[in-house]
Amino acid sequence: MQQYRAPRWLIGGNAQTIWAARFARRYVGAAPAYARERWDTPDGDFVDVDWLDRVPVPPDPLRDAPPLLVLFHGLEGSSGAHYAQSFADGARARGWRYAVPHFRGCSGELNRAPRAYHSGDFEEVGWMLAQLRARHHGPILAVGISLGGNALLRWAEEAGDTARSLASAVCAVCSPVDLAASGMAIGRGFNRHVYTRMFLRTMKAKALAKLVQHPGLFDRRRLVATRTLYDFDNVFTAPLHGFRDTDDYWRRASAKPHLRRIRIPALVLNARNDPFIPARSLPGPNEVSASITLWQPVHGGHVGFVLGRWPGHVLTLPEQVLDWMAERI
Repeated sequence: MQQYRAPRWLIGGNAQTIWAARFARRYVGAAPAYARERWDTPDGDFVDVDWLDRVPVPPDPLRDAPPLLVLFHGLEGSSGAHYAQSFADGARARGWRYAVPHFRGCSGELNRAPRAYHSGDFEEVGWMLAQLRARHHGPILAVGISLGGNALLRWAEEAGDTARSLASAVCAVCSPVDLAASGMAIGRGFNRHVYTRMFLRTMKAKALAKLVQHPGLFDRRRLVATRTLYDFDNVFTAPLHGFRDTDDYWRRASAKPHLRRIRIPALVLNARNDPFIPARSLPGPNEVSASITLWQPVHGGHVGFVLGRWPGHVLTLPEQVLDWMAERI
């Protein structure tokens, strides 16, 4: 993807972002079919995990197992997102297992606890990977998309050398590793009118449902009045997850300041025309550990990377990412 160039008929980061999500082909043949497994969490809540084709039976330690590809979705994403389906198709073509653990409240059913999910949720990522390790004896490879990629990198940073026990390699695709820079970018101009409105439509609805579950959890009037992710995080995300305010949350949850701590193979892929993530905020080679590979193509948008004749497809992104990961098993 380092040499990726968008088709001549798809110009600009916004077009490359929106077209990929809405119109480009995501898989070859039949749509990926999932089987759902529900896990109880230590705090009395649950998360839902969608497995490609079937929920695995207990592993046989005497048999070789194919790699398991784990995908951590982006903000308000799920196993039905275009990128989740394209990575499912890539795993299926290789004979790999594939799982999408949903962050809390993202599987179509409101979670029970007085919390949701956030960009720096490395403890949740680590717990999910540990559950997957208990169910799979072969190599585990983890990909995080956007928010999920930042959280995955934060886990790898915190885990250091111990990360190898849970994952052979990780990849973050179009992840906002500098949350303040990305948060400001998505709160301005076209981004605010299109993407921010799209995200807040579901985030506010879920937050209000959470308030019915847990009366007094936050100020309803202030939440209804929010118009940016910065404001929403000030009212909901930050205080519910142990942060003082949005600025504290974005500072402590950003992966960029800690990238030198990663000790397992990690691919960090960002398009330089991503409308959410300013190119100037992307990490440079002198800001990362020797374990990290940076791919920063000029084109691609936010989780776009469409190729081929109109209407195009998004199959090359998982193909090249999985090629990179397969070399590191």
